[in-house]
Amino acid sequence: MNSSLCQCHKDDIRSRATAAGAFRTGFARAGALPESELRRYDAWIADDFCGEMDYLRRHATLRAHTDNVLPGAKTVIAMAFPYAPDVHHPHIADYALGADYHSVLRLRLDDVVRFLADNFGAESRICTDSAPIAERFWAVRSGIGFIGDNHQLFIPGYGCGFFLAEILTTLEIEPDEPCREECLKCGRCRTACPGGALLPDGRFDARRCQSYLTIEHKGEIPAGQDFGPRIYGCDVCRRVCPLSADALVEPLPEFTPRQELMQLDREAILNLNGSQYKRLVRDSAMRRVPLARLKRNASGGHQ
Repeated sequence: MNSSLCQCHKDDIRSRATAAGAFRTGFARAGALPESELRRYDAWIADDFCGEMDYLRRHATLRAHTDNVLPGAKTVIAMAFPYAPDVHHPHIADYALGADYHSVLRLRLDDVVRFLADNFGAESRICTDSAPIAERFWAVRSGIGFIGDNHQLFIPGYGCGFFLAEILTTLEIEPDEPCREECLKCGRCRTACPGGALLPDGRFDARRCQSYLTIEHKGEIPAGQDFGPRIYGCDVCRRVCPLSADALVEPLPEFTPRQELMQLDREAILNLNGSQYKRLVRDSAMRRVPLARLKRNASGGHQ
């Protein structure tokens, strides 16, 4: 492909992504994950660190190659969208205080996909944490950020208060240079993690993570795991990081904290009935958690 034409493609697509709300956009050559990445992930699964998230086991082979998500994909367009608010809820993770990011980002990126189809005849697929794709690997490969010791994707200078989304496309676009920046390795996230999910050897045990336990885990909470104030998700490892200058980036309007969620406390959650719960989470990532599990969390982890 002609390099000047390819650069024109990149500039046009990046402008479209920015107009869609992307704070950073990068391009990577689609294809197979490196063997080292495959071995690392397979070992993580074999150690049962994914807990009850069986979909991660089932999709392990699918994420190995982008063709398994979009046959004939030539390029991964990786994007980061800001969500971190200026105000926080004492019990609910920041990312869940606004609208459900899955639908928000998909709707925002529809225009980019139409642009690729109308101008280049490209077939594309939007991925918003809903397809078996190694999001953080492709974000690093495309140059938009690096993975910190808390296993989140950091945008250099702006922290890790971002949602990731990707567009796989059959259009071949010149890739960007991978991000070479690294975590400070200060250990603050590991020390502060309430459940000890960030292991000394750098691995992540989801079964000890407060986000996993409050959202994914179905039974009673294991002995020795204290929820503290958390009812849905956890932001501790992000907030204690000295690189998390999240407040410098204004979140997308859809991610502005909703008043009805900000007003929730433990007592209100324990008194919710089914219809009230459905109205409350109708356009929220919190709808992933059934009411009974939310009440379990509000009662300290016991059903």
